[in-house]
Amino acid sequence: MLPGLDHLVAALTPLNLAFALFGVVAGTVIGSLPGLTATMAIAVLVPLTFTMVPTSALILMGAIYTGAIYGGAYSAILLNTPGTPSAIGTTFDGFPMAKRGDGDLAITLACLASVTGGLVGAAALLVIAPPLAKVALAFGPVEYFWLAIFGLSLISALSSGNLLKSLIGACLGLLISTIGVATVSADVRFTFGSPILLGGVEKISALIGLYAVPVLIDLVATPARHLEVAAEPRGFRLLEALRISWAGKFNLLRSSLIGTFVGILPGAGGSIAALVSYSEARRASKTPERFGKGEPQGIQATESANNATVGGGFIPTLVLGIPGTPPDAVILGALLVQGVRTGPELFTDKGSIVYTFVYGLFLGTVLMLPVGLVIGRYAYKFIIHVPKALLVPSVAFMTVIGSYAIRNDISDVVIMTVLGVFGWVLDRFGFSPSPIVLGLILGNIAEQGFVQAWTIGSATDNLGGMFFGRPISLAIIAFTLLSLFYPLIARLILKRGDVWPKKARGGSS
Repeated sequence: MLPGLDHLVAALTPLNLAFALFGVVAGTVIGSLPGLTATMAIAVLVPLTFTMVPTSALILMGAIYTGAIYGGAYSAILLNTPGTPSAIGTTFDGFPMAKRGDGDLAITLACLASVTGGLVGAAALLVIAPPLAKVALAFGPVEYFWLAIFGLSLISALSSGNLLKSLIGACLGLLISTIGVATVSADVRFTFGSPILLGGVEKISALIGLYAVPVLIDLVATPARHLEVAAEPRGFRLLEALRISWAGKFNLLRSSLIGTFVGILPGAGGSIAALVSYSEARRASKTPERFGKGEPQGIQATESANNATVGGGFIPTLVLGIPGTPPDAVILGALLVQGVRTGPELFTDKGSIVYTFVYGLFLGTVLMLPVGLVIGRYAYKFIIHVPKALLVPSVAFMTVIGSYAIRNDISDVVIMTVLGVFGWVLDRFGFSPSPIVLGLILGNIAEQGFVQAWTIGSATDNLGGMFFGRPISLAIIAFTLLSLFYPLIARLILKRGDVWPKKARGGSS
């Protein structure tokens, strides 16, 4: 029997159902707008929860979180602009599918994958939260450094045929990530005397600029339609999406487990989970050359992984009081205001609250299926039918609002615009924005982990052991090497496979 199953009834009260439905709808809509993140959606609504009982407040915040992570897929697929950072990987194959007229199918696939990932993450939270939380404590600075290096190794997966340009793009991203005051040493770098750059380049503003502004410029500069339009309306294409999802069930399960595991690592987040899952899906696929060109498995991998981080992130938050992701930190603060103390005793002393919330998370994830399909269908119809004269200023307005709202700073809008024009120019020369964004996101994580590990290793006079003597680090290094050299290994295996049958035929004749 599952723990706390009797609390399922408590989660199914009409009031909690209404909160879950409202949270999923609000989260999906907010998450679909570039720049308005899940963290922001929860933070805005936190004051409303102070008057609620803890279980209803948690169910509402969990539903908003779940919906916002999924909502980021809409703009990623339809506009090539991830609504949230965790949807970056969804642009790789989602937008190519939309360009060829399969945007409706891509949205339905994303919805099914998000529901699958959300259910796996919630199940992990329900069943194995305490032991999984202990795994998170085993991750030190050096493990985070190697995890960031593992993420950077995905450049080979994002290269789209030109590895050199992808490496240059990643170096540009790493360089941009060093702008401002260093996290550990507090050195001021590459600000050129400008106070605007002291705080560094805000990642979401950079992400909006690099992805959205080039699309807007191209929309204005070309007479062609934004997306292909099917001759006949094809509805949700649910049966077709279910067949594809069933065929990729192992990819869905693997990506959901990766997302759950990465989610319990404090600070890692949905973007790293989605990129790692994307790399693994590409590596395990029999047709890796289709990735980046509209491959459904790419969408399945990223969307299942980023939604699995919702349940995974709650594991260290509730068991250890360490938030796994920024939205978890906001929710943790709301819990403390309500007088709920997190820790291992929470699952025993406050079991009614925790288990009712977990079942509420299941409820919100299940509600995401009809809500996501309906909103996604209307979003797709709106995008393909709205005239460019209305679409371009509307999207431009959202990008400006989204960039400004992050820190209420107009300089973020300026940085977003400059990086957008820079990204458009680079695109003319064949540079993709994805490696730049990858370097920008992972740069700070890698730098912070490296400096801290180097400091500890120097103090203990054991630098080699610090970087290469810890079991988890060695496992991550092995995965990194496998990710980097898998294409070469696969080609060698295929060549040997061609040679062996010839030898066998020669031997038998």
